[in-house]
Amino acid sequence: MKWVRFRIRTVTEAEDIIISTLYDIGLEGAQIEDKVPLTALEKEQMFVDILPEGPEDDGVAFLSFFVEKNEDGSLVMADKSVSVDKIRKAVEEELESLRQFMDIGEGTITIDETEDIDWINNWKQYFHQFYIDDILVIPSWEELKGEDQGKMVLHIDPGTAFGTGMHETTQLCIRQLRKYVTPETELLDVGTGSGILAILSLMFGAGHAVGTDLDICAAEAVAENCRANGIRPEQFDMLIGNIISDPQIREKAGFGRYDIVAANILAEVLVPLTPVIVDHMKPGGIYITSGIIDDKEETVRAAIQAAGLTVLEVTYQGEWVSITAKKDSVS
Repeated sequence: MKWVRFRIRTVTEAEDIIISTLYDIGLEGAQIEDKVPLTALEKEQMFVDILPEGPEDDGVAFLSFFVEKNEDGSLVMADKSVSVDKIRKAVEEELESLRQFMDIGEGTITIDETEDIDWINNWKQYFHQFYIDDILVIPSWEELKGEDQGKMVLHIDPGTAFGTGMHETTQLCIRQLRKYVTPETELLDVGTGSGILAILSLMFGAGHAVGTDLDICAAEAVAENCRANGIRPEQFDMLIGNIISDPQIREKAGFGRYDIVAANILAEVLVPLTPVIVDHMKPGGIYITSGIIDDKEETVRAAIQAAGLTVLEVTYQGEWVSITAKKDSVS
């Protein structure tokens, strides 16, 4: 499938209204490129290994709209065949109308054509097999080499959900999980992404895992990765939603249930998560956190201790920190 991209140079303040205006003429699914810092809410909702750090905001934004191209060269917009020139003219007219009452910056349009691209799978060229200690992580499109036979192998395809195990924060969590997982372990993985932590825990011998994530794409990625690693459906339950603020997700996850909770997210999320997640842990349960940049260590440690947990161990890799804590047993 081929696409034509209409890319508009504008200013960040005009992004929403331009997208809305062009949506009305049939252009949908805008791709936004800008340098606007993440809001506090956006940071809280990013259950990922790393918080992206971008350059200073310069006020400039680029909006790209992709329109499918037919074999005859015409484009498909709102289920109708139209020409490139017709779309360009319509966009120019809308931008000129907006310019009459607001600043839209340059408002220039560039047009180019993509080759046939599989948008979901194009990232695969950057992901190759690697080791985490003695664990071989290998994507489905690569073959196991002879010298790797007999090793513990994790087949992982992150898809559109984050999580390959390459980052230090994930590796810190994996090492801690390996220390504490037992055959009786009921595990909760908050911000599971591709499911890598929960799947490895099951491979280490855990009895059952539950994963939560905000991204609906995580459900499909987890299901595929479970199949690839021989994890049965009844071993891993997946919940989509925010366990910090959604009572239904908390109810589905279950209270006083987990021997281990893993949270490889961000310090900004760990702080509000920790007092909530304690209620989901069994007495004596283990709390494994990561995704903590070194200058946030004391902030997260304080939140863990304020929630009544006892810090057992702090481990480091590069500039990243993992804190492992324990919920006191009932006497």
